[in-house]
Amino acid sequence: MKELGLAVGVNYITNSEWDEEVLRATAGHGVDHVIEVGGAGTLEKSFRVVRRGGTISLIGVLSGFEGTVDPLPVLLKGIRLQGASVGPREVFEEMNRAITQHAIRPVIDRVFPFEEAREALHHLESGKHFGKIVVRVAEKN
Repeated sequence: MKELGLAVGVNYITNSEWDEEVLRATAGHGVDHVIEVGGAGTLEKSFRVVRRGGTISLIGVLSGFEGTVDPLPVLLKGIRLQGASVGPREVFEEMNRAITQHAIRPVIDRVFPFEEAREALHHLESGKHFGKIVVRVAEKN
């Protein structure tokens, strides 16, 4: 991520107190934007680390759907909490045009041939990847 411009990064897998690390790195001010992939299990920590008036984009629920979410921090800090999901085809096509226009390339962790699809799934389950895992269905001609 630092190669992509990230100033400070905290690994939530190896550092269960990642919220404390984020607050230290921002001198207690918090961050402008949190990309929340954990869901109910990590949302409380995201509420802690987002700055007053900041945004949390909820794009995943890796920790599951169970849990209680206290809405008070949203009110007290004026947090914008937005969900992201798959939209209509027109939006998908618009996104693809923007990706092409701006030459956006995904970060790819590893490419597996189709015959190694099982290994690709194990690699995904390990959580040790950074970026996308690709299973190539057919070789380019």
